[in-house]
Amino acid sequence: MKVRMTPLTVALSLFAATAYAADPNLGTWRLNESKSKIPAGTGKNTKVVYEQTGESFEATIDGVDNEGKPTHTEWTGKIDGKDYLIVGDRESDTRALKKVDNHHYTFVSKKDGKVTDSGKVVFSKDYKTRTIEVSWKDKDGRPVSGTLVFEKQ
Repeated sequence: MKVRMTPLTVALSLFAATAYAADPNLGTWRLNESKSKIPAGTGKNTKVVYEQTGESFEATIDGVDNEGKPTHTEWTGKIDGKDYLIVGDRESDTRALKKVDNHHYTFVSKKDGKVTDSGKVVFSKDYKTRTIEVSWKDKDGRPVSGTLVFEKQ
């Protein structure tokens, strides 16, 4: 009987570990400005907190705008590539995140259905660093890009 139970126990344990594995986004992330490449005259997110509630994720994002004034935005949604409401962001009203694999995600932000920025998130092998490559167009329609490096707290 023990011979039959062992493979079943292992299979159930692996299933449970996979089903309940924490998403690498979860936790508190702080911007490392010295490792980031932030275009002059743009705002920046300095702290991002991801929490999971059921099947959804809640992101609380704090930073400063291009004039140095504090910003606070909140996003709740699934990481399934669909648009979910973002509150408090002047530049966008929805954001969609999609998991590519355990170390890569993509995102698209929109305002009134029009893309405002997009990019990818890359996690280090140890999941302690989260690098975001983002691109958008400035007010004159010229392409702008930046790289934000966040470290897990």
